[in-house]
Amino acid sequence: MSLKYAALVAAMCLFTPAAGETAENTSKVELTPFAAYRFGGTFDVTDTDTSYKMEDSPSYGLLINIRQQPNTQWEILYAQQQSDASFSDTSAGISRVDVNLQTLQGGGTYQWEGDTIRPYLAMTLGGTKIKTTATGASQSDTFWSGSIGGGLQIMPNDHFGIRLEIRAYGTLMDSNTDIFCRTGPNQAVCAVRLDGTLLTQVETLAGIVLRF
Repeated sequence: MSLKYAALVAAMCLFTPAAGETAENTSKVELTPFAAYRFGGTFDVTDTDTSYKMEDSPSYGLLINIRQQPNTQWEILYAQQQSDASFSDTSAGISRVDVNLQTLQGGGTYQWEGDTIRPYLAMTLGGTKIKTTATGASQSDTFWSGSIGGGLQIMPNDHFGIRLEIRAYGTLMDSNTDIFCRTGPNQAVCAVRLDGTLLTQVETLAGIVLRF
């Protein structure tokens, strides 16, 4: 064997994955910017029959996945939604409030076997900051939240793909928070106390997967 041929074989061995090593376990990180549409969300006002109901609206965010095992990944989720909440008491001076939700959670995913298309399940826990604005005044608070979702990851090649998902969010509201502002006929009220309850929403999303 010539020296030149031996050097070529050595280079091929150095840069070729070992047997059984696939792109899925050499590519460790996935970034998925996504656009979504979120449904639902009701805030009940304590000691009354009234509530704030959020309008369905677009949302967006970023998913970061770090592979742990061939079928499991760590996941970091950031999502933001801008919406309006309508007050069910139409006699109030202010019936609508701007609501901004920012969610940061961490968890993981489990992927089933597949070549181009792989179904998966995702679960995360963390916090959601809710900021409300009305009559020029703003209130904000942060609550524990979690999410669970499922979908399909479609990877036509090793580095680019599409993620399609349905995810449910749950935010545990604190009955001691005052985050809504409204005015009555003869007074200004900026601190509508909420019942301790679970704010639930459902989101459909689509994202572009960038795998490194």
